[in-house]
Amino acid sequence: MKIIGIGKNYVSDKTEISTLKTGFQTIFLKADTTLVTGNKDVLFPSITKELIYEVELVIKIGKQGKDIALKDANSYISDIGVGIDYTAKDVLTASRNEKGPWALAKGFDGASPVSSFKPVSDFPDLNNINFDLVINGEQKQVGNTALMIYNFSEIITFVSLYMTLMPGDLIFTGTPAIGAGSTFKGDHLQASIEGDLLLDFKMI
Repeated sequence: MKIIGIGKNYVSDKTEISTLKTGFQTIFLKADTTLVTGNKDVLFPSITKELIYEVELVIKIGKQGKDIALKDANSYISDIGVGIDYTAKDVLTASRNEKGPWALAKGFDGASPVSSFKPVSDFPDLNNINFDLVINGEQKQVGNTALMIYNFSEIITFVSLYMTLMPGDLIFTGTPAIGAGSTFKGDHLQASIEGDLLLDFKMI
């Protein structure tokens, strides 16, 4: 199973999309040991003092595919969930200063809490899905897939040019343009899709 992330994929205004849509997508991989499922609490990683949360919709791949045509791409999605793409920002900064990769800053244990999944058939319009993140009772991020620079099908088509997608692969599809911030020990994080609370855990 692969965990694939896409960076810088949301705008705050739809008019920005055409300018930012260059055809190149920022893609990275995360280790499978980053996954935390079943709403288990997440251990604050000892490798960072600056842990940043980003709420994202997560699509699950349902069948094998390579060089997938855009018109067929959404048929490769079996389920949709919501997750947090954590970044150790201080680790990332240090790596960038040495022109290094994102791997350690994104790939540490516990960096990818993910909710249970809902069948893709539950979503009649993949380009109009609402999701949000609440921390300690306060809404921090709100997103809608209409504000994606690259939609689900475009992500799948692009990724499949480079690597074969397999059943069970997960793709984190980007975070809303505003609202990402720091996570601290004791924080209670809750993420919903269309008002349905799916992800609910504490940082310990």
